[in-house]
Amino acid sequence: MRFFEINILGVYVAPIVPMMLVAWAILMALRRTADHFGLLRRVWRPSLFDLAVYVILLGAVVLLMAGRGWTWLM
Repeated sequence: MRFFEINILGVYVAPIVPMMLVAWAILMALRRTADHFGLLRRVWRPSLFDLAVYVILLGAVVLLMAGRGWTWLM
């Protein structure tokens, strides 16, 4: 499979940028939910935990978009 650059208002951006934004939005929703229930107080290093969850989410988003063929975003 191949990823192509995305044209946003005449500026070509790497395809990982929208994927990173999607993963970040999901992370913010999960973080807000976990904070509401007090789950982040039970984590030893919240910032390290956030980074680990973000990397997992980014990997999942990349795999999902690669499986779809990436044509729906272009």
